Amino acid sequence: MKKLVLSVVAACAVSAAAPALAADMAVKAVKAPVVAAPSPWDIAFGSAIMNDYMWRGYTQSAHRPSVAAYFEPRYNITDTLQLYAGMSAESIKFPNKASAEVDFYGGIRPTVGPVAFDIGFWYYYYPGGDSTYIQNGAITPAFKNASFYEVYGKATWTVNDLIALGGNINYTPSYLGTGAWGTYYSGTAKFTAPGTWFPNGIGAYLSGEVGRQELGTTDVLSVDGFAPVAATKLPSYTTWNVGVGFTWKVFTVDLRYSDTNLSRSDCALLTGDPGASPTGAGGALESRWCGATFIAKLSADLTLGALK
Repeated sequence: MKKLVLSVVAACAVSAAAPALAADMAVKAVKAPVVAAPSPWDIAFGSAIMNDYMWRGYTQSAHRPSVAAYFEPRYNITDTLQLYAGMSAESIKFPNKASAEVDFYGGIRPTVGPVAFDIGFWYYYYPGGDSTYIQNGAITPAFKNASFYEVYGKATWTVNDLIALGGNINYTPSYLGTGAWGTYYSGTAKFTAPGTWFPNGIGAYLSGEVGRQELGTTDVLSVDGFAPVAATKLPSYTTWNVGVGFTWKVFTVDLRYSDTNLSRSDCALLTGDPGASPTGAGGALESRWCGATFIAKLSADLTLGALK
């Protein structure tokens, strides 16, 4: 009996000491996994095909289909400040037979609260132009180098998840290489449909723009074999467009109506449409390059960061 009591006392002593011994044991620290900071660099790129390349109310592709592509590296200084530079290219059909439009651009995109700004520089390069073209069956002198640059500023106010309003201004000292200054300003609006309106990740929007292109006077056009063409005041005009778009993953289908208040004779003067012909009572050339147009565009846009 005495041995049994001693055994019970010993067992109780050991069990009482066990928690103390466990508490005194060293615990090995578990290191938290190291999470790499996201890279400030990203690249946006994409391409598009459209039935007509319309630019500020008139066609750049003679109302024929056009393809486009772009490549844009970006550097995010902070969540609200981005630097960017890019290059894009579009197929065109110019009177002076320039082979393509190649754009080089860059700028800065700061965001202040709900307002996103975009301030930058854009160079339109049109290689391969000629100094003459045929208009209405006659050889006509032309500005061979249509390349020019613009500086621009944009602001977009995201009112809420559905509505965004914007304003833009662009300025060039030599519009399409003619020597005439040009200022374009416009207002934009966009309504994005709630995500519950369409199934299977399909999105939709309604958007529009009203713009004004103010233009100055060209340089004197002097081409060998032709009498100098006097400096000409280019017609200023108003343009607008409205359309709907549908998105799915990286793809967008945009269906848009575009128009201007340019007369057909002013359109012929501004664009140099080779197909312009004298149809009015005064025999002035008239062009349909600036009239009401329907544009259908399919594009794909993505970023390298989204692919990771």
